[in-house]
Amino acid sequence: MFFVMEVGTRHVHVLGVTAHPDGAWTVQQARNLLMDLGERAAGFGFLVRDRAGQFTAAFDAVFAAAGITVVKIPPRSPKVNAFAERRIRTVRGEVTDRMLIAGLRHLHTVLSEYVAHYNQHRPHRAQGLRPPDHDDITTAAVTDMTTARIRRRRALGGLCQRPF
Repeated sequence: MFFVMEVGTRHVHVLGVTAHPDGAWTVQQARNLLMDLGERAAGFGFLVRDRAGQFTAAFDAVFAAAGITVVKIPPRSPKVNAFAERRIRTVRGEVTDRMLIAGLRHLHTVLSEYVAHYNQHRPHRAQGLRPPDHDDITTAAVTDMTTARIRRRRALGGLCQRPF
């Protein structure tokens, strides 16, 4: 899985899923991301990435052309990219370690549904227990639990719960 996280909001973009990522594939995924972001791409200053072989000079050039500085983490130092490492651990712990993945298409479907849950419903402590795509992060909605009833919907076969 190739993903990008906006650290400030914790919003995640899944760019693609493949068993054999190569330089051309990652460059195309970078172009797709910038097209999806559109005008918002100008608000990003840095892209922090590891030193994997599929990140070629052409990959860096795609972001440089958009005015985004690519920063490579030092070799063998995963703690430098702690946000990405934590995201991988979260996906494994909440989804992929709990179900049998039948193939790339199934993995893509599962990850797409989980990312929608992650961005729209899952609370994040750094965001005041609000999801990344919440409109008003600064104020939390208070519900009177003496009269309200909690309603939820199952997602990913019951691995995740979403409010109605």
